[in-house]
Amino acid sequence: MTKKINLFANLKSDFASGLVVFLVALPLCLGIAMASGAPLFSGIISGVIGGIVVGYLSQSHISVSGPAAGLTAIVLTAITDFGAFDVFLMSVFIAGLIQLALGFLKAGSISNYFPTNVIEGMLAGIGIIIILKQLPHAFGYDADFEGDQAFVQNDGSNSFSFLFDVLNHIHLGAVVVSLVSLVILISWDKVSFLKKLKLIPGALVAVIIGIALNEFFVSTGSSLAIAKEHLVSLPVPKSFDEFKSILITPNFAAVTNPQVWVVGITIAIVASIETLLCIEAADRMDVQKRYTNTNVELRAQGIGNILSSLLGGLPMTSVVVRSSANNNAGAKSKMSTIIHGVLLLISVLSVPALLNKIPLATLATVLILVGYKLAKPATFKHFWEKGKYQFIPFVATLVFVVATDLLKGVALGIIISVIFVLRGNLKRAYSFKKEEYEDGDVIHIDLAQEVSFLNKAAIKLTLNEIPENSKVIISAEDTEYIAHDVLDLIREFKETRAVDENIKVKLKGFKEAYELENSPDLNNHVSIEHYYDVAKRALVKKEVTNEEF
Repeated sequence: MTKKINLFANLKSDFASGLVVFLVALPLCLGIAMASGAPLFSGIISGVIGGIVVGYLSQSHISVSGPAAGLTAIVLTAITDFGAFDVFLMSVFIAGLIQLALGFLKAGSISNYFPTNVIEGMLAGIGIIIILKQLPHAFGYDADFEGDQAFVQNDGSNSFSFLFDVLNHIHLGAVVVSLVSLVILISWDKVSFLKKLKLIPGALVAVIIGIALNEFFVSTGSSLAIAKEHLVSLPVPKSFDEFKSILITPNFAAVTNPQVWVVGITIAIVASIETLLCIEAADRMDVQKRYTNTNVELRAQGIGNILSSLLGGLPMTSVVVRSSANNNAGAKSKMSTIIHGVLLLISVLSVPALLNKIPLATLATVLILVGYKLAKPATFKHFWEKGKYQFIPFVATLVFVVATDLLKGVALGIIISVIFVLRGNLKRAYSFKKEEYEDGDVIHIDLAQEVSFLNKAAIKLTLNEIPENSKVIISAEDTEYIAHDVLDLIREFKETRAVDENIKVKLKGFKEAYELENSPDLNNHVSIEHYYDVAKRALVKKEVTNEEF
């Protein structure tokens, strides 16, 4: 269920989190544009539209959109083949139209079939990738572009062997900045008097201190001074005409080129799948357990890509790295995403020279902590305790996301999950009935013998349609297996939505291993008329099924 929230209700926390996402997104936008062989400002344009336009149109409260590393290979190949960036922009325009159509065709419902252990495996894999890729930047070795997620490099090395190569290129100034930034970021959440400064994010303080430290090193002629190539590198337009030349429009004459359509369709499919995966992951991270309408999200992404192409920007998706940073910074609503887009726009127009003083080592430290929170040991322990049918797909997804890419890793995880639960999945997930009583209707949901993640969509829809002030009995008395995803749905329904909307929920027959406590009698104030009604129906040999209430 998507809860409606006033965008300005949590402005303090949303501004702080938007500021953190802005600091993280800036070098990623530039790095991905550079790796794609596109003009550097095309990444910024995509980030601004992803923040302001998609952020406003989307119903996700945590997700952040922008240029994605997963599209770099497609973009680089297309720009090289076309030989003109404006021809490539026509492909992005077509991709946006296709995504818009997919949203209206309700293709977003496919996200309901992504199992939780696979999504969590994807997140943990992304977390490990972030750590592996940002450690070199933290030590002052910036051979890879910001946002690179490839495990195998062009020279045949991989992310692990690359770490050993870093030992030959350590820059002490970058290490000092990284260590100071790490102390600030950890202390900001741990030290009691610093917790009171919630409006000022620790990442901003770390960036300011990082700039100040390096400026001190430079002014004193110290060998610790960090060179320009290890700082943020944002283009600085020197005139209005120079700025105008940044905005490139699509070459609409290329619409008759079949290859333009092939690239457009490819971008639409890959970007849509990555977005749906990231939206599902963002919903998992949301502490308020709000569900995003994925069809609306596809329409928002389509509009975003259409506008991005018209202004000379890269194609975009919802991005896990930025969404994770947003969530970890304490975002409460999508206002943080919008704020990050506004800050990107303002900063590149007004203070690019100041931004170019930010050490990449500081931003690497921020991202390393984000990566740790995505791949923390507690997550591994959680799925280990859930048993092999949860743990194996989780680990397989993680390993293949790191070793190959996001889409291949998730595909493998889903295949393994399907194999594990294929038997019994043709059976109906539950039976549903509603009975009328003088003191209110009672809704019965009796789960089938086996309930897998493939049944999640139907159960989610049923729970979402239960009206306020209802009485619900969810029974697992005849159930042998319930997927972790469905258990989470039931738990979140009982603990969050039922509380908000005065829905009385009773659980029956759930095993101890499910970690869902079976309910005692919920209605301790039943009227005498109710008991009279039950007795009367019993006398006429009608089945009495409301004894629980």
